[in-house]
Amino acid sequence: MERSWGEVFVCCLLLLSFTFPKQKITGTYDYIVAKDGSGNFITIQSAIEASKSFPYQRIRIFIKKGIYHEKVFIPSWNTKISLIGESEDSTVITFDDYFKKINKGPNSTFYTATVAVEGNDFHAENLTIENSAGPVGQALALSIEADRCSFTKCKLLGNQDTLYVAGDHARQYFSNCYIEGTTDFIFGEATALFEKCVIKCKANSYITAASTHQDASYGFVFKNCVLTAVSGIDKVFLGRPWRRYAKTVFIDCNMGAFIQPGGWSNWANTDNFKTVFYAEYNSSGEGADTKKRVAWSHQLSKKEDAKYTIKNIFSGTENWVPLK
Repeated sequence: MERSWGEVFVCCLLLLSFTFPKQKITGTYDYIVAKDGSGNFITIQSAIEASKSFPYQRIRIFIKKGIYHEKVFIPSWNTKISLIGESEDSTVITFDDYFKKINKGPNSTFYTATVAVEGNDFHAENLTIENSAGPVGQALALSIEADRCSFTKCKLLGNQDTLYVAGDHARQYFSNCYIEGTTDFIFGEATALFEKCVIKCKANSYITAASTHQDASYGFVFKNCVLTAVSGIDKVFLGRPWRRYAKTVFIDCNMGAFIQPGGWSNWANTDNFKTVFYAEYNSSGEGADTKKRVAWSHQLSKKEDAKYTIKNIFSGTENWVPLK
């Protein structure tokens, strides 16, 4: 049956309406990852491997909704990579490696990460990174050994050792993120700032285990964060020192009743009293009775608190303003 020119025109408009949204996304991002084959790649790792090494301009990779069961590695030559999920809850990168499964000796922990970042200037937003192994020992969700890395509206899910922030004098930023775990689930040597994050404790244990360099001015800084816990948890420490010069500070944070009155642990080494720097400023909530904190921790003055700005925390050889 022959069609009129009007019918043909309407059909063309309908076809274009389905085509334009994909072209718009392609114009915004360098690559699109989609499990259903509607993008450039079906795996995240494939998109990273296709990216130019040491690019002058940022490479933006859009990841459509889906559960991506893969280990993702961003090598040192893949700098300026951005992974941008379609949905914080529905764009999920997950894997289930853990210490005993890896079985590579005493350093097996560091092979377990679902996502491992070694390329500087990495950015991620609107996605979930999960280690789904369960409570079976050390099992990283995210490992970062790079400088100037930022995370916005990301969920980091795991148990022991969920988040490893590392790199020699590296700087890392987390904004409006959700991080959960059991023991030492935020640990490492980097200078890391957490702003407006939710920190959820899943066991009676320790939130942080910093290994700050002796000459670093800042270690872990939590600002305007909420510390919460699953039901039944009632004995959580703010931190313990993985290495002797650990620095961890909580500023304007709300703490649940599950926080131990003493606040901090010395990891069974009294010499750590002399070298660590553990402090708070303006803590609130049922777990914020600072009068009962261990004597070797600190309560910042208003003048000292004023020094904890993004500019000061991330000062270095290059001025760095994190992506948000």
